[in-house]
Amino acid sequence: MSEPRFDANGLVPVIAQQWDTGEVLMLAWMDAEALRRTRETGRATYWSRSREEYWVKGETSGNAQWVREIRLDCDADSVLLLVDQDGVACHTGRRSCFAPPADDAGTGP
Repeated sequence: MSEPRFDANGLVPVIAQQWDTGEVLMLAWMDAEALRRTRETGRATYWSRSREEYWVKGETSGNAQWVREIRLDCDADSVLLLVDQDGVACHTGRRSCFAPPADDAGTGP
């Protein structure tokens, strides 16, 4: 696998998607070290921009993400993690950070 193109802050956006259903779960950030840890452990490891520290998804909540596959987009400036999500992905207690639809038609912001 090629390496992603990290931004000026050394970060790349990461989308976590449920591997078997295609459900989009969340957006987070990784730097090179978080990506290395993710590859080594098989657990999604992210960089917290607000806390400025690494965090392993589910380490405190129990809602782990087990990585099945790592993909880069065509420009290598974003990462897709195909994961097996234990429990909810969102800190609000929802399965996905992208649910429910924002309006009745499901198309608006």
